[in-house]
Amino acid sequence: IQEQIDMFKIIQDKGFAYQITDGIYFDTKAFETAGNVYGELSNLKEIKQGARVEPNPAKKDTRDFALWKFSPQGEKRQMEWDSPWGVGFPGWHIECSAMSTKYLGEQFDIHLGGEDLRSTHHPNEIAQAEAASGKKPFVKYWVHGGFLLVNGGRMGKSLGNAYTLADLKKRGFNAIDLRYFYLTGHYRKQQNF
Repeated sequence: IQEQIDMFKIIQDKGFAYQITDGIYFDTKAFETAGNVYGELSNLKEIKQGARVEPNPAKKDTRDFALWKFSPQGEKRQMEWDSPWGVGFPGWHIECSAMSTKYLGEQFDIHLGGEDLRSTHHPNEIAQAEAASGKKPFVKYWVHGGFLLVNGGRMGKSLGNAYTLADLKKRGFNAIDLRYFYLTGHYRKQQNF
C-alpha cells in the first residue's frame, strides 16, 4: 500500500490527478497535453461508459480511472487504509504499476497478461507508470495470452469448470497430456479444453 500511495503522490504532484467526491482520479487529458499518448497499446480512444463500472459524471473524461477511492461514509470496508487523502483503497491498476516498478524498475523488457487486460488495465498501468517516472516506454514488449476455454465457454470456479491438476488426474489425464495440449496451441490464440 505504501508504494501505491508514494506513486499517487508523484502522479498528483506532476499534475496528472484530480480529486472528486468519491476519490482521486488519473487525468488522461493532462497526461496527453504533456505530450504523452494514452491507450496506444489498445488503440483506445474512448471507453464505453457503464461497460465495466457505474458511470461517474463527475469525472473529467470517460477514460479517467481511479487511483484512490474513498471509503463510503459510515461504512467499514473489509480492505481500507489511511492515506494523505483519507481512509480508502487503491484503484485496481496502481497496484500493478507500483509492484512492477518496485521489483523490476521504472522500465523493463517484457510484461505478460491475459488478452482481457490489453484494452483497459495495461493502458492504465502504462499511463500511471510513465506519468510517475517520466520515462518511456514503461515496457518494451507486451505479451497477451489467449484464454483457455472449457467446452467452448469461459472457464471459472463459479461455473465449476476450473480444474486443478488433481481434478485432471481423476479424469484420466496426466502431466504429459496437459503439456502436449498446451504445446499444440499458440499463446495468443484461445484453446478449448
